Amino acid sequence: MAGEIPDLHALERTGTGKGAARQARRDGMVPGIVFGGDVDPLPINIPFNALIKRLKAGRFKATLFNLKVDGHDDVRVICRDVQRDVVKDLPTHFDLMRLRRTSKIAIFIPVEFTGEEECPGLKAGGVLTVIRPEIELVVTAGDIPEKVVVDLSKLEIGDSVSASDVEMPAGTKPTIDRDFAICSISAPSGLAAADEDEEAPETEVIEQNAETVEGETEQGEE
Repeated sequence: MAGEIPDLHALERTGTGKGAARQARRDGMVPGIVFGGDVDPLPINIPFNALIKRLKAGRFKATLFNLKVDGHDDVRVICRDVQRDVVKDLPTHFDLMRLRRTSKIAIFIPVEFTGEEECPGLKAGGVLTVIRPEIELVVTAGDIPEKVVVDLSKLEIGDSVSASDVEMPAGTKPTIDRDFAICSISAPSGLAAADEDEEAPETEVIEQNAETVEGETEQGEE
């Protein structure tokens, strides 16, 4: 079970349409709309600085929030879109979707790597290459896992871990049907270069001088 779902505080926006949205922006707010859940859409505002902070923290569109609006019951929401100014790249509007606890959603779950201290490949000087630091899973809104755990304790240099090698959290499944790589243990660059030198075939080099050229000419004349 995931940790506590973060609160997202908003204010109900009076009035709709472009005029109300422009006024909200002049007041230092970013207008938005909450839809879904068999309930009428709810126009809201979020303070510009608060929204920017959330966006800079990352994964805003992949995080489940507990939306708190005065005069309304708390509801779980997920962001479905953030419109931005084409010149300044600042948020101008956002869309939130209501979710029931039983709703199925696709969300990115972070990967946690364990067993690094026991990993034979890392002990031998190998390097952990992380291909997917997070995995998009289909989960139930009321039971979002906190992480996907990948055990490295038995990996040697050259080994890799794919989705099929990992036990996904109960009740979830990856959004990608095919198997995909999550991480690998690579040889350090110095060792890899040494291996390439050892495998390279030796080529005999004959220095060209007067005797060798003369000998080749005589053989050609015969």
